[in-house]
Amino acid sequence: MLKILSLTTPRGDALIDITDQVRQVVAGSGVQGGLCVLFVPHTTAAITLNSAVDLATAQDIIADVNRLVPKRVDFLHQYDTPADAAGHIKAALIGHSATLIIAAGRLVLGSSQSILFYEFDGPRQRQVHLKLMEG
Repeated sequence: MLKILSLTTPRGDALIDITDQVRQVVAGSGVQGGLCVLFVPHTTAAITLNSAVDLATAQDIIADVNRLVPKRVDFLHQYDTPADAAGHIKAALIGHSATLIIAAGRLVLGSSQSILFYEFDGPRQRQVHLKLMEG
């Protein structure tokens, strides 16, 4: 079963909590046990798991990722903008997929874990592909 979540992201960098949307897809799927693979088909976006309990966590993650990979004009690849080039590197570091366990019809997540879509070059219309597999 393949489902696609559509997102509209804000300007610049953002971490967007999509946990509830993914949980709804899993609950409606009828899959009781198996895997949920999340895939981001974009070169300037990523997906990760982290805490969404304290909103400042997202601000800290964004600030430190930007510190590690700042927007600058001396990237060799400049097809679009310096923000786009930085976004490619950030996405490669964070990753384009996550695999989660489904047990008893629900996602297995830690008590403070959330599924976070990471936008590096918004605003954009984005997608997250969810592949649910029973087994």
